[in-house]
Amino acid sequence: MFIYRVNLTTKKVTKEEVSGKLQALGGRALTSTVIANEVDPLCHPLGPKNKLVFAPGLLSGTSAPSSGRLSVGAKSPLTGTIKESNAGGLAAIRFAKLGIKALIVEGQSPELVLLKINKDGITIEDASEHKGKGNYELNKVLPEKYGSKVAVITIGPAGEYKMTSASIAINDGDYHPTRHAGRGGLGAVMGSKNLKAIVIDDTGASGVPIADPERFKAAAKAFSKMLIDHPVCGQGLPTYGTAVLINILNEAGGLPTKNFRVGRFDGAEKISGEFIHKIITERKGKTTHACHPGCVMRCSQVYNNANGDYLTAGFEYETIWAFGSQCSIEDIDAIAKADRFCDDLGLDTIEMGVTMSVAMEAGIIEFGDAEGMLGLFEEIKNGTPLGRVLGNGAKFLGQAYGVTRVPVVKGQSIPAYDPRAVKGVGVTYATTPMGADHTAGYSVATNILKVGGHINPLDKAGQVELSRNLQIATAAVDSTGLCLFVAFCILDNPDALPAVVEMLNAQYNLTLTLEDVTELGKYVLKTEREFNNKAGFTSKDDRLPEFFKEEFPPHGVKWDFTGEELDELFNW
Repeated sequence: MFIYRVNLTTKKVTKEEVSGKLQALGGRALTSTVIANEVDPLCHPLGPKNKLVFAPGLLSGTSAPSSGRLSVGAKSPLTGTIKESNAGGLAAIRFAKLGIKALIVEGQSPELVLLKINKDGITIEDASEHKGKGNYELNKVLPEKYGSKVAVITIGPAGEYKMTSASIAINDGDYHPTRHAGRGGLGAVMGSKNLKAIVIDDTGASGVPIADPERFKAAAKAFSKMLIDHPVCGQGLPTYGTAVLINILNEAGGLPTKNFRVGRFDGAEKISGEFIHKIITERKGKTTHACHPGCVMRCSQVYNNANGDYLTAGFEYETIWAFGSQCSIEDIDAIAKADRFCDDLGLDTIEMGVTMSVAMEAGIIEFGDAEGMLGLFEEIKNGTPLGRVLGNGAKFLGQAYGVTRVPVVKGQSIPAYDPRAVKGVGVTYATTPMGADHTAGYSVATNILKVGGHINPLDKAGQVELSRNLQIATAAVDSTGLCLFVAFCILDNPDALPAVVEMLNAQYNLTLTLEDVTELGKYVLKTEREFNNKAGFTSKDDRLPEFFKEEFPPHGVKWDFTGEELDELFNW
């Protein structure tokens, strides 16, 4: 495998053999290593010194189940920290089959361009005709020009505007732009480079070499069966999608409502996974859908409008919460339209949902005003002054309007689990190098779903250790290209992680152990924290906003961790 380096200032494309330590890295481990080694931590994230790195995971492009994640890395314009965001879709598989271990984009083009990648290499092409186009239109016109089965990575208007909530869209198996590297504003980095799209055609590619095919096949088959047999991975997620968590978190009193004021939402049933399943069935959508080829969990879906026409796909719990209970909105069609806006404009749904709640806090619109919320997306689309403030996220909007109740850590919006009622994930929000990010150490599994044991979500005891172990494990999983949700199985089944290690050993002719996987996770976190420290971040940035010290209904709990307790997380 090799690394492509594209300098958009000089228009030079180079192909490099992978050497040294990089050979053993993939996904998040690779993107964070490149950023740490090559990007000045003090550089402006939207300036020419930042780099944008795309890397498939170590198992991407193989028959390993649910292994099609693509990591994207850069210095984040939203947080100022190092950032990795990963997504499903077609791109990771195409990169891997073409033998591309990473694509590093450097410099800045003076004009709008796109990259065309195939087995013969990379060409830089003019993209001026696509200026201002949304992701849905791009996913129509680019395949028409370059081939109906190409993988497409794009930014919408938000990325062109360099809004720090901008995402990078990747097309799914239905060739819709519904899979996003959403968090951290990486779409703005892509926009700052004047890179509108990357088109990947793997026609004639040699595929991913496997050192021991039979051994790999046996391990992949065993791991696939473990996922299918698991009650969460094989039953709950394929049936109701991630939105199955709405009722679960509402019952647990941890569903943030009206900008994190209470933990239960009276309209929860109307936005629940069970209700959405019913609507999708009635409208003849798809209740289960793979976000990338080879996913056995199939937790995505296709949501049609009232006329039975396609509206959106990949309708996730986080998105439904963000535009739902967080904004006191129970109109599921309005929430679906907001999701469609985000996919088309290229915006992180978590950041935008929280931003909308801060807009309500500021009195721009009222809590529960679904039509008003959708109207604000038109402001963003048109790049009006208000739209540009909104597009730069919750912290920026709060500063502009003098709002103090802004739920962010390191400038990034807090996701859909209240840290007072699910304290393990609160520890993750505070301490992860990525800014508030539930996927960095998903303690909800153990706190709420009782996967891998149970630690009382309302009690401090054991939460720091839980978050630490999950952050280490997640950093390693993010490097393999496996979906985060395989962690449910890994936590419950003692044979699952050995099966992953067996696949890696069979593919690369290695002798990795379980301890090596743990060390990889530690290496990733250490690398990311060192970058952040050089960028000026300290332990004082590993804290939650002060309003979380308020009592939180229905349990009357508070965020009660001291700084010293949080600082213990990285003492291993």
